[in-house]
Amino acid sequence: MQACVCEQIVKSTQKIQVTLDKKKYGKIVTIVGGFDKGIDIKKVAKGLKNELACGGTFRDNEVELQGDHSKKVKAALMKLGVEEE
Repeated sequence: MQACVCEQIVKSTQKIQVTLDKKKYGKIVTIVGGFDKGIDIKKVAKGLKNELACGGTFRDNEVELQGDHSKKVKAALMKLGVEEE
């Protein structure tokens, strides 16, 4: 039970940043970063991809999602239990 409390503390102190980037051939990618080290980035990436119905990947403590999801990411993160400060 105590591990869950620590995870909640870690989640509440992070500062999530959402940016858009244009990749090869003009494809738009949403980049979600700023996660703390205690967060399982693979689990967050999988949850975001399922919630937003898109493809994507994770690397360097960031999640890359295919397409422009900048308006939907905050709600999806709240659903997954990751708080944006």
